[in-house]
Amino acid sequence: MMQGVQIVGLYVHDQDEALQFYVERLGFRVHTDARNGDYRWLTVQHPDQPEFQLGLFRPEAPTVDAATAKGLLEAVAKGAMPPLVLMVDDCQATYETMHGRGVEFTQEPIARYGSVDASFRDPSGNGWKLVQAR
Repeated sequence: MMQGVQIVGLYVHDQDEALQFYVERLGFRVHTDARNGDYRWLTVQHPDQPEFQLGLFRPEAPTVDAATAKGLLEAVAKGAMPPLVLMVDDCQATYETMHGRGVEFTQEPIARYGSVDASFRDPSGNGWKLVQAR
């Protein structure tokens, strides 16, 4: 029986840089940081959503060859991957807090579609949307 989605992975250029960004700037916490040789399994989680983990992974071995890994990282850096959505109570207040922590936004909060949203990218280029809950 399926229990649901527990981990969603992102490709990142540098796991240490990604870890610092997600913990220090977004307020996530480390769930798992384990190594198997050169491979590092690194996941973080939002403190209010402990059943869900966000994987901060390098696309190299054991599952992806070097040429494919390079292409994946280039696509991420260009912002070509679909954005992830972080639901917030107050988009403007969350934007101000995160901006104060050094998060660089690609779109300031804007009211549209019956809500308010803003956009930012992590250091690797992964896109995020802050969306104010209706």
